[in-house]
Amino acid sequence: MGIFWHNRRALAKSAWLLGLIFGLALGSTAPAAAQGAVKSVHKDWQIRCDTPPGAKNEQCALIQSVTSADRANIGLTVIVLKTADQKSRLMRVVAPLGVLLPSGLGLKIDNADIGRAGFVRCLPNGCIAEVVMDDALIQKLRTGKTATFIIFQTPEEGIGFPVSLAGFAEGYDQLP
Repeated sequence: MGIFWHNRRALAKSAWLLGLIFGLALGSTAPAAAQGAVKSVHKDWQIRCDTPPGAKNEQCALIQSVTSADRANIGLTVIVLKTADQKSRLMRVVAPLGVLLPSGLGLKIDNADIGRAGFVRCLPNGCIAEVVMDDALIQKLRTGKTATFIIFQTPEEGIGFPVSLAGFAEGYDQLP
């Protein structure tokens, strides 16, 4: 699975961050579902911040929500954040219910296959795939034009969600 998913120990340490979705896609996977105060906009990405219940400090994430070009009712939200200890960088993708969980979430950047990640949890209105991002993946996201996330409804049917990377580097650099 290449560089896309690895380092489960770091994920376990940051498990509490699962609550830090700011309610994103919990009511819907449409772009309007993103919550938290918009702190800044970086082309196609937003930095949104909120203080999760029980947290001492505000948490911020770089976020973009998209819908399928041919199925307006199916959406995907990409969330990039740094852990509170600043030791890990996470990417969370909230996909719609009904995804084929064993197939995982695929990622291509500018048509180069990055790999697949498994879903870690499903909530009432979406399933979450999560990865600890390494420097190589961050560099590909910084320099790429489009990241295509692929979900599967059947083993043969993948739905690609193109996500613009315009503004990713600038937004990532501004993440606290």
